[in-house]
Amino acid sequence: MYISTSKDITISVAPIFLEDQSDPDDDHFVWAYQVRIENNGPDTVQLRARYWHITDANGLVQEVRGSGVVGEQPVLEPGETFEYTSGTPLATPSGIMLGSYQMQTDHGDQFDVEIPAFSLDSPHQVVNLN
Repeated sequence: MYISTSKDITISVAPIFLEDQSDPDDDHFVWAYQVRIENNGPDTVQLRARYWHITDANGLVQEVRGSGVVGEQPVLEPGETFEYTSGTPLATPSGIMLGSYQMQTDHGDQFDVEIPAFSLDSPHQVVNLN
């Protein structure tokens, strides 16, 4: 589990390699990631947008920007949480994801919260020990 807190919002991420959706012989590796967003602050907030920075084992970078998450722009009152699961494919057996969510208070103030960097690891990654 990877966790970060910024501006009273805690983001927890748990990546899961999906063997049944992957095809290593065809350089196709798929992960799901479970995200939990906790509002620990005094204001009601809404998740308005997302940004992902995805790097595969060859250093190829994909950037993903969009409205909300999984088709929603959840509103979290103080003390509330929102959870969702999404996924990403890579052409390599490992990679790293990180990003941010754009949040907006019920007063109209916007701010970004950090999504912690998390490792996408599969059992197909060759590990060299020095």
